Amino acid sequence: MHLVQLSAAHLGQLASAQAVQPASGVTTLAWLLVAFPVLGAAILLFGGRRTNRFGPVLATALSWASFGLGTVIFLSMLGRSSGQRAENLFLYKWIPAGSFQVDAGMLIDPLSMAFVLLVTFVGSLILVYSLAYMEHDPDRRRFFGYLNLFIAAMLLLVLANSYLLLYVGWEGVGLASYLLIGFWNQIPANASAANKAFVANRVGDFGVSVAIMLMFVTFGSVSFAGVDAGIAGANKGALTAIGLMLLLGACGKSAQFPLQSWLGDAMAGPTPVSALIHAATMVTAGVYLVVRSHAIFEGSPTAQTFVVIVGAITLIFGAIVGCAKDDIKKVLAASTMSQIGYMMLAAGLGPVGYVFAIFHLLNHGFFKAGMFLGAGSVMHGMDDQVDMRRFGNLSGVMRITWITFGIGWLAILGVFPFSGYWSKDKIIEAAFIGEGWRPWVFGSAALIGAGVTAFYMSRLFFMTFQGKKRWPKEAHPHESPRRMTIPMIILAVGSAFLGLILGPTNGIQAWLEPVFGAHTEGEPVVAVPVLITMTLLVVAAGVALAGLRYWRDQVPAVAPVGSLLTRAARGDLYQDDVNEALLMRPGLHLTRSLVFFDNKGVDGAVGGLAALIGGTSARVRRVQNGFVRSYALTMLAGVVVILGAVWVVQ
Repeated sequence: MHLVQLSAAHLGQLASAQAVQPASGVTTLAWLLVAFPVLGAAILLFGGRRTNRFGPVLATALSWASFGLGTVIFLSMLGRSSGQRAENLFLYKWIPAGSFQVDAGMLIDPLSMAFVLLVTFVGSLILVYSLAYMEHDPDRRRFFGYLNLFIAAMLLLVLANSYLLLYVGWEGVGLASYLLIGFWNQIPANASAANKAFVANRVGDFGVSVAIMLMFVTFGSVSFAGVDAGIAGANKGALTAIGLMLLLGACGKSAQFPLQSWLGDAMAGPTPVSALIHAATMVTAGVYLVVRSHAIFEGSPTAQTFVVIVGAITLIFGAIVGCAKDDIKKVLAASTMSQIGYMMLAAGLGPVGYVFAIFHLLNHGFFKAGMFLGAGSVMHGMDDQVDMRRFGNLSGVMRITWITFGIGWLAILGVFPFSGYWSKDKIIEAAFIGEGWRPWVFGSAALIGAGVTAFYMSRLFFMTFQGKKRWPKEAHPHESPRRMTIPMIILAVGSAFLGLILGPTNGIQAWLEPVFGAHTEGEPVVAVPVLITMTLLVVAAGVALAGLRYWRDQVPAVAPVGSLLTRAARGDLYQDDVNEALLMRPGLHLTRSLVFFDNKGVDGAVGGLAALIGGTSARVRRVQNGFVRSYALTMLAGVVVILGAVWVVQ
């Protein structure tokens, strides 16, 4: 395969692409990036009621402090040559156990800093938004403590210099998401949603833990440097096993097929949580894990192909589900699943796709956070209503929300010159590069996904902001306060111009070159002008179809029964039913069988042996009655038996 040959040729270049230096200057303060939000979480969660008044503001300020320090480190990196932009900050000896030596440290390089800036900037805007959104919640102090914990765990994940320390942040993200999804756990459905997310992620976490153990066996190290140095001489089978286990972990965290079922239910948490999970933290962690491990996947074309397959399936899967949902937050959740699928597909394409996977992740962080906060603004103005069939024509009464959401909508559609155009369209082009069946299958999936995305996102936009009013009589929609609209405006600006800044200038390629090596160009099997035209046509068709059905025509208050596919999409394409049939029911029967075997088999054998010994001892005990005559009789019987035996033998 063409891409496999590219990968093999690229391995040597990648092994020496990023020379890591000891930390110096302002980089030695990088530990504060994690320490600031950890401090906020500790004060709010352990400080008690005395922190109720100032705690949320303190949490927000400490998050901004991390962004400020991250910006200073980023600017200092810009002043160095590209080959000097990776530094390792040693913290302490973490695990000195014979041949297993692990240092706690941070890898500050262009890839980790791209995530640091995204997490801290978008996360801090979400905290500002939350000051107003959660203003009247009695547990807001705890909520902000959990948000700080979430940001700290994600920063640890992307800054770790070893897979083992990354795993600590990985588990921290899972814990924080569980706490935030189930924040209003007095509602049983919310508690169930948190449990579902927790369990699904544990499946993925198992994969990461196995991968780390395989790394130690294969390379004798779990640090990024140690693993990368040993890839060239490693066994292909071992690399494939490690890659597939890492992919399993990425599927859990990033809600990719087949571990995607938890993401829609995760909307049970407060809307700022949804924005943080989908835009800056949890679901991006899986993409980070794959691209950070790109050398492993390049060493195993099989594992790399599985990454592309998972991405292609998920981007179509999420798009289909998004077409049938009426809950505004669940449509956005399906959209995230689909867009992360694009990123995974790009990450699996090898050198032609790494940069575009990260580029789309950064752009997505802005427009998806903006749209989630916009959905929260709509809910704020509509008494927490989430059913889009109860909206319509909100553009006149929520103008700022309408404009900012509209910019995010144009960005995710990939309309020129908004940010999505510069990243998602490049992923589509990259998917058409290669030989044989691959470019036609994966490229077609990416192209079809763009058209379906245009339909369901336009459906959401038109049902919410355009058409005729469908509000209940008691509803009085109104614009949100400034603390909510200002973050939305800033995110809308990023959605409009971030791609324009980084795309045409090739700034993103130049920034990430020390991590991935020189960006590999390829020639798509379909000419680029033709691809651009095809993408424009399928997007326009999706928008037009949605406009005809959900803007011009009357939207019924109750969803029609619809086709079999529509009913399946409303039920998340039966993903819960499949999980129940393949995992839950067999697991339940297996558990019952093990319990039966334990009760009747193990316990029965142990109990039977005990009864045998007890019964025998009870009978033997009767001989020990304390009467001399009984003992004499026993002795006489013994003598008779012995004499009889002697007589028989003779």
